[in-house]
Amino acid sequence: MAKWNADAVLDAAAVIATADRMFVCKAQPTDYADAASTEDLATITLTAGDGNGDFVIADDTSRRKVTIAEQAGATVDHSGNGAHIALGVSGTTTLLYVTTCTSQALTAGNTVTVPAWKVNVADVS
Repeated sequence: MAKWNADAVLDAAAVIATADRMFVCKAQPTDYADAASTEDLATITLTAGDGNGDFVIADDTSRRKVTIAEQAGATVDHSGNGAHIALGVSGTTTLLYVTTCTSQALTAGNTVTVPAWKVNVADVS
């Protein structure tokens, strides 16, 4: 018998799209508080929800994906090397997702642009 799953099973992407904060971090945060304080270099407010402006959920080759829109001109609050991007929900202080990024030296008072990126959720195999 072949393996199969409905897209609804893969819609962890919908959970990721509940994020209303993106943090550019100098190291991998352990929780929301860590992302928002100790590791934070820049905080970006997002509009949560599929199709609301910052997130789009769609099919991708053999998987589902959530694409996070480019965030241009975000103010850098603290100087350091940005190495991680974290997504969280401010109301529940829940850290949802952390990924690495190309390390970049950031200086407080300047701006940073986080290009569009995506999270894939794979089909069964």
